[in-house]
Amino acid sequence: MDIPFLILTLLLLCVGLIMLFSASYVDAIYNTKGHDGAFYFKNQGMYALLGIVVMLVASRFNYHKLHYFALPLMVVSLLLLAAVIPFGVEHNGATRWLKIGIEFQPSEIVKFALILCFASMITIWGPKRMRTFRYGILPFVAIIGVIALLLVKQPHLSATVIIGVTGIVMIFLGGANLAWLISMGVAGVAGCVGLIFLLPHAMARVKVWLDPFSDFRGDGWQGAQSLMAIGSGGFWGLGLGQGRQKHLFLPEPANDFIFSVVCEELGMVGAVLIMIVFAALIVRGFQIALRAPDRFGTLLVAGITTQIAVQTIFNMGVVTGLLPVTGAALPFFSYGGTSLLMLLGEVGIILGVSRYIPAPEQG
Repeated sequence: MDIPFLILTLLLLCVGLIMLFSASYVDAIYNTKGHDGAFYFKNQGMYALLGIVVMLVASRFNYHKLHYFALPLMVVSLLLLAAVIPFGVEHNGATRWLKIGIEFQPSEIVKFALILCFASMITIWGPKRMRTFRYGILPFVAIIGVIALLLVKQPHLSATVIIGVTGIVMIFLGGANLAWLISMGVAGVAGCVGLIFLLPHAMARVKVWLDPFSDFRGDGWQGAQSLMAIGSGGFWGLGLGQGRQKHLFLPEPANDFIFSVVCEELGMVGAVLIMIVFAALIVRGFQIALRAPDRFGTLLVAGITTQIAVQTIFNMGVVTGLLPVTGAALPFFSYGGTSLLMLLGEVGIILGVSRYIPAPEQG
């Protein structure tokens, strides 16, 4: 398997667990039943160990056989996503979870289902059909549209954006006409801008995003506290475990805003180093995609890598104020068992594809 990609993954996972413990222990003491400061860390640690097992198993699996699971997984994931609307569990005003024995987010399963389904469809259809609109691009857009509609009902804007961007990138890599994709992108942006001007609450969210301190104790609280955490970290940071905003000021310090705690405690130096490791992982992923032995492997790896890249950029953009505040987890860092298991399973698939890359010939 590709050892550099594996090392980068394990490095991010280990650093993520350390930062999760630091970011979450105050919240865990006050908000868990047993008042156990290590509650989130222990749960995430168990999922991490299970995820490593899943990753290693997936890395030994013949990825060509995933073709057979593409359609069934997409159907099941859509049914689970639809079941969230009537039967979902609510947390912090959002209904994104199902409880079937354990609590999980179907949106995390849908992310991989879309990548697998698109990779399979594009491979089977071939580049000639992908250059048409009616029989090439339109079916993919319809799938993204159905998923987006179900996600908006939750609401889960970040997952909608991540899935939409990942899907469009895969359509482009599949050989679709670039002019059609640009036209759809322009139409989508125009539609979003139009909704912002038509819906009063949407315009209010934009104003708060541009200046979170304008409504400091209201909708701007999350963004303002995140910026305060980042600013107080300075160049070198306050030191691991010494952050102040996680003491019940910063919302979701173990999840959506964990990178704010990273910036506060490790400073700009630590944050930049972590960003470099993420960038190295993403670049290595695309290198594996380019060297994959077939079209299906290339699309699988490129899709998974794109998902990781978009989710990372989205989370960091939110906590730094570059993007509006929405719930987006930071891969390998944010608390969430479903997300971590799916992520490590996807990493295993990338490692599995890398096993089939021919070794370079010795001169």
